[in-house]
Amino acid sequence: MKHYLTLVVAIGAFHCTYAQEPTLRETLFKETDEALGAAQAVDARLLSPNHFIDGAKAYLNAENDFERGRSLNRITGQLASAIEAFTKAKEAAENASTSLASPIQAREDAIAALAENFAVDLWNEAEELFRESAKNLETGNAEAATERAKKAESLYRDAELEGIKAQHLSHTRSLIAQAEQIEVPQYAPKTFAKAKSLLAQAEAELNKNRYEVGLPGELTKQADYETRHAELIANYIRGAETEAWGVEDIILLYEQSILEIAAAADKTLMLDKGSEPAANEMAGYIRMLHDREQQMQADIKNEQQRNAGLEEEIRDLDEQLGTLYQERSLLIQRIEDEARTRDQFAKINTIFFPQEATVSREGNDIILRLLGLSFESGGIDIRATYDPLLQKVREAIEVFPRSQVTVEGHTDSRGGARSNMVLSRNRAEAVAQHLTNKFALPAHRIGAVGYGQTQPIANNETEQGRTNNRRINIRIEPQLQ
Repeated sequence: MKHYLTLVVAIGAFHCTYAQEPTLRETLFKETDEALGAAQAVDARLLSPNHFIDGAKAYLNAENDFERGRSLNRITGQLASAIEAFTKAKEAAENASTSLASPIQAREDAIAALAENFAVDLWNEAEELFRESAKNLETGNAEAATERAKKAESLYRDAELEGIKAQHLSHTRSLIAQAEQIEVPQYAPKTFAKAKSLLAQAEAELNKNRYEVGLPGELTKQADYETRHAELIANYIRGAETEAWGVEDIILLYEQSILEIAAAADKTLMLDKGSEPAANEMAGYIRMLHDREQQMQADIKNEQQRNAGLEEEIRDLDEQLGTLYQERSLLIQRIEDEARTRDQFAKINTIFFPQEATVSREGNDIILRLLGLSFESGGIDIRATYDPLLQKVREAIEVFPRSQVTVEGHTDSRGGARSNMVLSRNRAEAVAQHLTNKFALPAHRIGAVGYGQTQPIANNETEQGRTNNRRINIRIEPQLQ
């Protein structure tokens, strides 16, 4: 192999040396250079190494003879041998590109995955087998060529996978290795084990489908977080040991954090029944504030849009005096409709408890987000325990007697986009069917649609965010006059 590379480099060097003597050299080497270029164009150096080496040797000998001023007959004889060898190399390479198409593709995929850098041993072994396979083809030993090609292809695929893993997992592996060096597992074994488990899951997903890197990417981010979290816990524990803290000191420090959060919210928490009820109370309070803020923002946006539209219409009316009375009447009607819709919206708000549903508006449409309705993982069945909630949905719909209703299904980002779309549509259809069959809502007034993971309302990188994104919305479209 080393001698082969020396020949190839030598050919390039002679090209540079005689670039200043174009006339004589071009005349002698023109046909040979064309044969060399044609062989290189079909990658004959890789796919027909023996013939290409023969051509390179003859070419190099011709260059040496030309440099020493030997006879033209000797030089042209060497060039003829080079042309013959390069031509055979081209033909053999074209044949190999068909016979070895599968391992060639595997090799290209391995190169794209940087296997030469991240899986050196596998790559070198695959390259050696591939070269031997190409040589077998040159000599007509198709059986040996096929056997070596299959082994090379398998090694290229293994090298490709190692390259992909190195690119997507190396950072997390490094973090975990650093944590092990500073004895983090001894102080935070559970959190550290969670980080390693997430890394293992990411690697398993890549083993299953090396080209689908979305979920492995999420898993490695979580593994990075858990590794840093474990290191922080370890530092806390080391500090506690240094300061000779007791268990009571640690509990009081933990409780102090909860009390400070409560104080910032102007709430008083009692911890005599443990921290969990207090934490749940604060979590509920924060969720309530968040929902209230979202609703206020939506209301403000809707009011601004409606006001802007009304102001524009008033300006138009001022410019169109000829139709002032008719336009004014329509405007009054719309204002009355808006007032009626606001009253009905307020009425719907009183139907649901906060944990059952949130009520919001998009233009004239009313949106019910059913917080109290959930499904088993991957399931579409509606349990009887949800009937009281769906009865309230029926009551809310009848606040607008002539309204059209759409059940909208949404999922989080876990799983495939296509399967999420199907699952969300099936769940929406199940709810619509239940409202029709169980609560006698006319079928012509209700439809169902699934949006899958395309319309998130929260961060899919947190469990709470994914829970919020897995939802059923009921869209009520009033029929205004």
